[in-house]
Amino acid sequence: MSVVVIGAGMHPWGKQGRSFHEYGVVAARAALADAGIAWSDVQFVVGADTIRNGYPGFVAGATYARALGWSGVRIASCYAACASGAQALDLARTRIMAGLCDVAMVIGADATPKGFFTPVGGDRPDDPDWLRFRLLGATNPAYFALSARRRMALYGSTPDDFAAVKVKNALAGSLNPNARYRKPVTAAEVHASPMVADPLRLMDICATSDGGAALVLASAAYARRIGAPGPVTLAAVATVTPTYPKTVLDLPDFATDPPVRESVPFRAALAHAAYEEAGLGPRDLSFAEVYDLSTALELDWMEDLGLCARGEADKLLRAGDTALGGRIPVNPSGGLASFGEAIPAQAIAQVCELTWQLRGTAGARQVAHARVGMAVNQGLFGHGSAIIAMGDPD
Repeated sequence: MSVVVIGAGMHPWGKQGRSFHEYGVVAARAALADAGIAWSDVQFVVGADTIRNGYPGFVAGATYARALGWSGVRIASCYAACASGAQALDLARTRIMAGLCDVAMVIGADATPKGFFTPVGGDRPDDPDWLRFRLLGATNPAYFALSARRRMALYGSTPDDFAAVKVKNALAGSLNPNARYRKPVTAAEVHASPMVADPLRLMDICATSDGGAALVLASAAYARRIGAPGPVTLAAVATVTPTYPKTVLDLPDFATDPPVRESVPFRAALAHAAYEEAGLGPRDLSFAEVYDLSTALELDWMEDLGLCARGEADKLLRAGDTALGGRIPVNPSGGLASFGEAIPAQAIAQVCELTWQLRGTAGARQVAHARVGMAVNQGLFGHGSAIIAMGDPD
């Protein structure tokens, strides 16, 4: 059974100092309006959890159902770090595919603290995330920087390349009304921003943000029955885990080697699983939304998705291929560089962008002739996701 997106909505990202569920409710109502249905029509709601926002954040499905008005709707809540929104979407999609409901909603929102994300919930010596902070002092920017240094050593990437990613994404973000940062920047401004973790400067690293996003999913039959405009098909949702021992980085080239999931690194395995389910490949993509926690990481994702061979992402960037108007735009939304992290919302926000691009309603940042889009992200402790969406061929 085909599952389609019939509604997408967001609360603009920023730092507004309000409760997370307020952002989620705004996004949900926008998605309902976009779908042309009422809250009472929704049969299943999945809330992506936000563990930094108290007990209501742990039971996000119920929190949103209450805020929107108790209606008897079935609910679920889930947490998967930065992949929370994608796993929430997968739950809703699967329920529709099983024939247990016709229309479902996925909601994610966050209200983040100032500064670096830190572990929550007290001492957790069995948690690798807690351990890296407590024993190593390794904040997120520190390991973003280690990954960037590795890329420089292996492939010759430079701080100029990293700055070019920021310049590209800031330009796209300046065209997005939901982005937090809506001002183009220059490479000189990136290089002049404070050093955070060498070689990454402040403008190379995404911020922590407040924000919300929501999607209305439905069976294709339901979408036809209500005459939903511009439904976008969810062709694949992959949430595979790493496969031992091929779980890390120094592995075969996804773009050129036989696409055997067990032979590629985790992020590439996510992409392959999605391609396999959709019956597509990297050359079928019109654009991609990737998880640019840092400027250097965007380049790694391009290779993990098979958009180019290992070490070739810088060439695509320098040629303008990944910019708006290029051959394969990457992060036409502006990416996390323009939004920042609102953890349970960001994978949902990526699919909002896929939806608007595939409908042809993305405005000034519209990718020409967009037919297939992919969104990918990675959470902690083996979580990650790759989502492929397809527009109406007509």
